[in-house]
Amino acid sequence: MSNKRAVILLSGGLDSATVLASARAQGYDCYTISFDYGQRHRSELEASRKISAALGAVEHKVIGIDLDGMGGSALTDSRLEVPETASDGEIPITYVPARNTVFLSLALGWAEVLQAYDIFIGVNDVDYSGYPDCRMEFIQAFERVANLATREGVEGRPFRIQAPLQSMSKADIIRLGAQLGVDYALTVSCYQADHDGRACGVCESCQLRKQGFINANINDVTRYF
Repeated sequence: MSNKRAVILLSGGLDSATVLASARAQGYDCYTISFDYGQRHRSELEASRKISAALGAVEHKVIGIDLDGMGGSALTDSRLEVPETASDGEIPITYVPARNTVFLSLALGWAEVLQAYDIFIGVNDVDYSGYPDCRMEFIQAFERVANLATREGVEGRPFRIQAPLQSMSKADIIRLGAQLGVDYALTVSCYQADHDGRACGVCESCQLRKQGFINANINDVTRYF
């Protein structure tokens, strides 16, 4: 292994799998972190485990968080229906309050322990659902916080929060992943996937994914129920 380490936030979805493959291609020793936060289905956690193994992560860690205890999102509260149409400019009910802030904070803690000064996250502000914590302004602000709030940062060993997919379309992301050897059949993007990781095909995430494969002119290997 090299001394070039990175922590990769890995949801089990298409974007984060592509980020992991990209970081590995850049020569990083990759440490992947996923979160059991009370999401509607656990199949994405199984997907993240498989993706980590397939793409050669050094270590894969799953952290438990009780975000469903707060509610407020259709992804954590089964009483709320997952919408099947685009949000039309409004932040949708699939937004999970504080999710990326919490996830990045925990990834930062592990990165400091590992002395891994690069943290990768698969946020995107082109083909996304309008989530405020997917914007570049948020990523840049969190990087400043990371270097103010850590021993490594204040002692002159700064962290970088890398969002390499930030300005890419879903089709461009899929093309990149295909070039890097990502097996998208392992990934789960659906907001309401079943226990086997099969997708509904109708939620906004599924629609973005479907259109991405069409625009990329690449065969969609997604499994649907």
